[in-house]
Amino acid sequence: MTDTTDALSEQENSSIDRPTVLPASEGAGPLIQRDYWGVIEGSRCTPEEIVRKVLTDFHEFSPDWLAHFSYPEGVTPPLKLNDRLKVHIRGAGESEVQMTDIEERSLTMRTIEGHPEAGRISFGAYWDRAGRLKFRIRSIARSSDPIRLVGYQLFGKALQSGVWTTFVRRVAEACGGHIHGDVHVEEKTVEDTLADEGEIDTPTFVSDREEARPVDPNVAS
Repeated sequence: MTDTTDALSEQENSSIDRPTVLPASEGAGPLIQRDYWGVIEGSRCTPEEIVRKVLTDFHEFSPDWLAHFSYPEGVTPPLKLNDRLKVHIRGAGESEVQMTDIEERSLTMRTIEGHPEAGRISFGAYWDRAGRLKFRIRSIARSSDPIRLVGYQLFGKALQSGVWTTFVRRVAEACGGHIHGDVHVEEKTVEDTLADEGEIDTPTFVSDREEARPVDPNVAS
């Protein structure tokens, strides 16, 4: 009985001590939507196959010297719902992200307390209206606190762009293809939705056969 009680107590303490998801509404500064996307040429992968590759080999697509992803104890690829990934970000230290949504053509993560950003990020593949295969990363986040907001404005933006543009190119290469031209980078300020407040878990965009669409901001999918 004592051993069982002690084990339950340790599990409860571990649960209490475990950092929780950090919704964008708890951060500081403007809420920014950032897109990194490219057209993949020379690949026979379908959008669904691309997403499966990302779930299985996520840690291989980021440049380690900027952002090194690793698996906590008990987590093995492919990534599953509620799995966490450790990430060591150059200049910002170690933090975590958590899988909150997995669909056939996309996967979404949220940041965990201690991460330099508060928000979510989706990775998805789809055919656009012209029949081209596209891979897109869209984050909707703000800095997690005022100090990190200053750090992002000084040097974090360039680092972040380097991580995700490299990620897009490496995904294309893993699928036997390449990105046509440049990886596109787009940024705009957006308003908070229920998803940004942590009330619902949805992707930051919908990957369908036409184009990346925004998710209905106030309705769960």
